Amino acid sequence: MNILSIQSHVSYGHVGNSAAVFPLQRLGHEVWPVYTVNFSNHTGYGQWGGSAIPASEVTAIVDAMEARGALAQVDVVLSGYQGGADIADAILSTVDRVKALNPQATYTCDPVMGNAKSGCFVNPAIPVLLRERVVPAADLVTPNQFELGYLAGIEASTLDSTLAAVDTVMAIGPRAVLVTSVHRPDAAPGCIEMLAADATGAWLVATPHLPFKANGSGDVTAALFAAHYSQQFGATGSALQALERTTASMFELLQRTHDSGQRELQLVQAQESYVAPRAHFAARQIR
Repeated sequence: MNILSIQSHVSYGHVGNSAAVFPLQRLGHEVWPVYTVNFSNHTGYGQWGGSAIPASEVTAIVDAMEARGALAQVDVVLSGYQGGADIADAILSTVDRVKALNPQATYTCDPVMGNAKSGCFVNPAIPVLLRERVVPAADLVTPNQFELGYLAGIEASTLDSTLAAVDTVMAIGPRAVLVTSVHRPDAAPGCIEMLAADATGAWLVATPHLPFKANGSGDVTAALFAAHYSQQFGATGSALQALERTTASMFELLQRTHDSGQRELQLVQAQESYVAPRAHFAARQIR
């Protein structure tokens, strides 16, 4: 597939496109990255160099790509962290242009806003834009449980409320939802879960919880799931297969990173895990 990925970029470490591009390439996909910010490192360090990229520059890049005939070849548009509130219009315009040229193309939105521990860490205008304009235009969305709750206007804290939030989000546009970092009071101790749902059903998968923070892990998860699911978008069983494959790859990546003692994802070192993960975690159908 040809994937147009509109996300942040860092020179040091792995978040945004710096996390998503290589695993997708390792899976054999052509990836065309467009940056929304150009930073030295992710902002979790507290200090960084670089700046957000204006929407006008993002649009200028997309314009020139269209002039080369590239937009007509795009199978998937993937978006993640948006550096400024003006980026939403550039992304939505790009999606419209791609789909006009290739009606079979799909749009995956990773609605990056924050997490349960840190709260919202983006420009306050961005969550509203995501909920009201960007997510309704997406075919697939990949929020964490905290972001899902905001998008749905529902506190997603149990399995039932999380499923209700998924249904609410799907009702405004997306055909499929992947929920990461699912926590619920009746989960098995020492585990963390992911949930995937579409018109064919909903599935939940659990892995051991590794006790560390891995910046960029959500970006890799969104990219892998988007690639696996989009190859057979909406096909029976594709959500289940994409969920299990993504979970196995991510657990191996996170386990390798945890074992290394390094702060940054061991993205390159774990490359075989994207292609042929040895781990397997069986997802169970929950509806």
